[in-house]
Parts: sequence; C-alpha cells; structure tokens
Amino acid sequence: MRRLEALTRWLEGRRALVVGLGKSGAAAATLLSRSGARVAVTESRPSEAVAEWIRRLPRAAARETGRHRFLEEKWDLIVPSPGVPSRVWADAARRGARVWGELELGYRALCAAGRWPDRTAAITGTNGKTTTTALLGAMARADGRPTLVGGNIGTPLCDLVDRVTPETALILEVSSYQLETAAAFRPAVGAVLNVTPDHLGRHGTMENYARTKFRLFQNQGAGDAAVLNDRDPWCRRLAPLPPGRVTWFGRRSPGVGWDGRRLRSSLPGAGGDWSAPSHLPGRHNIENAEAAVACARLLGLSAPAVARALRNFPGVEHRLESVRLWRGVAFVNDSKATNVDSTRVALKAFPGPVRLLLGGEHKGSPYTPLRGLLRGRVAEILLIGEAAPIIARDLAGTVPLARCGTLAAAVQRVAATARRGDTVLLSPACASFDQFLNYEDRGRRFKNLVAALP
Repeated sequence: MRRLEALTRWLEGRRALVVGLGKSGAAAATLLSRSGARVAVTESRPSEAVAEWIRRLPRAAARETGRHRFLEEKWDLIVPSPGVPSRVWADAARRGARVWGELELGYRALCAAGRWPDRTAAITGTNGKTTTTALLGAMARADGRPTLVGGNIGTPLCDLVDRVTPETALILEVSSYQLETAAAFRPAVGAVLNVTPDHLGRHGTMENYARTKFRLFQNQGAGDAAVLNDRDPWCRRLAPLPPGRVTWFGRRSPGVGWDGRRLRSSLPGAGGDWSAPSHLPGRHNIENAEAAVACARLLGLSAPAVARALRNFPGVEHRLESVRLWRGVAFVNDSKATNVDSTRVALKAFPGPVRLLLGGEHKGSPYTPLRGLLRGRVAEILLIGEAAPIIARDLAGTVPLARCGTLAAAVQRVAATARRGDTVLLSPACASFDQFLNYEDRGRRFKNLVAALP
C-alpha cells in the first residue's frame, strides 16, 4: 500500500502510542505504521481477550498487554481507543503529546491526501444511530454513488482510508467517546438523533454528555448542515451551537416529518414524500427514517433513490434482529441496546410474554426506568455480567429475576423455562466489555448459542 505522503511529513519517525486494542486501535496502529511513525500499543486487558486484534498489528509495533507502563514514557502522539477514558492517558498528554482519536487520525489522513469527500455525513445520538447510518448508506447506494459506511459501525475510518475518493459518499456513525478526541473532524452533514441518559459514568452529567455530542458540529461552516430532533429537549436547547444551517426532523419546518401516513420533506428544493420502511417496526424507527431522509436530501440524493432504499432496507444486525423460532419460542438479538433507554424502546416493540436478558458492564445510569414496562409484559429477567447486582436492586419486586452470570447459562436456562409464544429478547441495557470484545461479539455469541439449541 502506498504511503499517505502528506501525513507522513509530520509522522515520519515520531513516537505514537495507541491506547486500547480493539478494532479502532488496530486500524489506527496500521495507518500510523504505514505513515512512518514508530508505533507502540498498550492494552490493559489480558492478551487472550484481544488476540484477534493483536494478529492484525503491524509487525514493527511494540506492544504490551495487561498493563499501561508505556504511558509513563514520552510520546509525540497518543491515539486512545474510544473505550479508554481520558484519566488513563491524561498525564501523558500533559507531558506534551498530541491526542487524536482514531476518527480524527483517519480524517486528517484523508485531508492530507486531498481525498476528504464533499458528501460526508456523520450521525450520533444515544439511540438509533446504527440503523440511521445504515439506512442512509442504503439511500446513497440506491442513488448510484460509490458509498462507504463505517466509523463506530462496522469498519473504522482508518481502515477505509485507501478506499475513499473525493467522489465517495462517506457515511459514518460517531459515538460520544470518539467525539471527545475529535479536534478538526468536519462532516458536511451532521446529525444528533437524541440525547438520553447514557455513559454518565464517563461524562459525569447530562450537560457534559449532550455537549460532547454537539462537538460533531464544532468545525462546521456556514455551508454545512446540522440535523436535529425537534422532539428531543437537548437538541432544542443546544440548537444555537451549530455554526451551519439547522434542519429539523419531527414537527418543525424546514425539515422532514411524519404525518401519520407518509414521511414528508419541506426542505427548500428537496421536497417529497415517502412511505415508511416496512421492515423497521416501532415509532423510534420512524424518527430514524426521518433523520436519514433529511441527511439524504441535504447530501443531494434523489427522491426516487430515497424511496427505493426505504422500501428495500432490511434492518441491521444486532438491532431487534430475529434469530430463530425454536419450539414456538422467538429469539431476538438486540445486543446493540447498550443503555436503558434503548432497552425500553425494544420492550415496547413486544407485547409479551418476554424473557429478557439484561446485564453486562454498568454505564452509570439507573435501571429503574424499566420498572413500569415489566409487569404484564416480561415473564422473567435473566441477569448476566458485572451489572447484575445493580439491576437486581433497581428492579427488585417487579418480575422474577434469575442470576445466570454468563450468556451461555442464560440461554440454557431460558431454553428450559420459556413456553411456546414467548419472546426471548437479548437487550442488555449495558456495555459488553466485561465479557465480550464488543456488542457485535456479544450478539454473535448469542446467535451461535441459540443456533445450537437442539
């Protein structure tokens, strides 16, 4: 692969440390190595937990696992993985190192090579961003554009760098963790879908969390666009922050809304109306479709292409994904539900009876908002992971709770207790990092366990 010469001029021979080794860490280490940096990787988890990503590292990269001693040294650049909080690398940064997240590194590499596309969209929000990002990508493909979808969904931006051209429609899902270390990142269209309690153990307050989401717009100019949810209080409150033009989805014009029958656009020069996607049930998916249509029209995608994508979009893996009907019991994979609000939305999609698999790595928010949805809908909650004692405390006295510990034990128990007509829903309301590499790993383990039921 050819070097990215413009970025190399700064990185050649400099010491770069990647902190945290997951998909994004391996992608960043590879790009840094190709750009001439002297790369090292530090990962606090045991090496067997990240063996998949260690195999992807450049041979020249120094590496350590099980500790972070490399952080005691002096570095020119630190690239923290999204899941690594600033307290881990703050001292090293204070000693003079630049800090770029993987998203920022990929952006700078493309800008340096003169290949950052005009048609770029970045989507964030507490819930719905994966579905909205994938749906917008389908709209761009239906329009005949060369399209790449990645970021926090699927492929890290650093792994896409060689495939991006100025003509590419680049559609990125972006998390609050990635936005913490985004300094120059600038999408032509950015969208904040909603802001509800999540990651408060990291961000501290809802104000800090919301403002981190709105860092998506910090480098936009007057010709760029911010897409916001008119139904979301934080979007309405922080709407003055984006320097570009604001487009709404929901009730306010100009924007895109749902009149009960059709999605309708009132955007100047980009009007139209469309049927809602038939494969995406639930009111929350109407909002996702509203946002995707708004972004699509702002990117210049045609109304017929939008219609084709809405008609044919099948949904996304790990988001209310039907897995198997086994002896009359429906198994559903909603591993992407990594916070309480997302699980609440998932539960509303099923009248019951539901066998609910909850738990994982605790993110700081209470689980009590689920209490009102449980009675009459959930037959049993099966608890897994380190958050199990907290969930049991918050939901005590609602429905029967079974502490299973592991996902495998939960599937075995529910296979023995579920009855014909039940829905078994993996919608954990927690992060996955206590027992899995990521939520995709958790969802695929679930599907494999269900597939193995006799």
